[in-house]
Amino acid sequence: MTEADRAAEAPEVDTTVEAATPPAADPSTDSAATGDIAGGAPSSDEVATSAEAVAAEPSGDVRTDDDSTEDAEDAQDAENTGDAQDAVAAPRRGVRREQLEREGEVAADFLETLLDICDLDGDLDVDIDGDRAAVAIVDSDEGRVPRRLVGQDGQVLEALQELTRLAVQSQTGERSRLMLDVAGHRAGRRAELVRLASDAIASVRASGEPAALEPMSAFERKVVHDEVLAAGLRSESEGSEPRRHVVISPA
Repeated sequence: MTEADRAAEAPEVDTTVEAATPPAADPSTDSAATGDIAGGAPSSDEVATSAEAVAAEPSGDVRTDDDSTEDAEDAQDAENTGDAQDAVAAPRRGVRREQLEREGEVAADFLETLLDICDLDGDLDVDIDGDRAAVAIVDSDEGRVPRRLVGQDGQVLEALQELTRLAVQSQTGERSRLMLDVAGHRAGRRAELVRLASDAIASVRASGEPAALEPMSAFERKVVHDEVLAAGLRSESEGSEPRRHVVISPA
């Protein structure tokens, strides 16, 4: 049998291809994902709008690593700021100390000259007391400091202190709050004032009534104010010089 005879006897094959029928739409499927059959697929503008809406939604209280990093950096910045402030304050304190030392030196030179002119005995001690230069005229090997430099109720001492401050100001160009003592008068008076203030504080606590103290100088009033503050009570200065005094009141 020839090849042509074999081809004629072979069964006929249907080469027609049926079009595939699409499956029925599942109503549970999100139309946004599959495309709405009635309305068609979403446009590019709608997709962009949906993306912007999602991006704009708040993320809640979830903290990311970036948040922790920023907090750490803020804390470091604050620490660095404090270190910088300390670094700035330290030179200022050093400059202030140099100014006070300069005041003490000028005051000591002035007082030494004054003692020589008046032919009076006495040595000079220079120190820094808090935020003030402190100079004291003390007894020397040659003799004692004349107590007349203190005067009644320290009036001569106050005048000499003011004169010394003016001498310092003329040399430095800055107003001075220098404290001057002669023969330990202020040191002894301070101890006396502390006892006086303690008695007054106890009286105010017991009676609940204010107590007025005797007239005092500015130095003496400050000593009392410091003691009252440490005791937790209130105090204020009343009156005018030379009758200005401290009144202590309950807290």
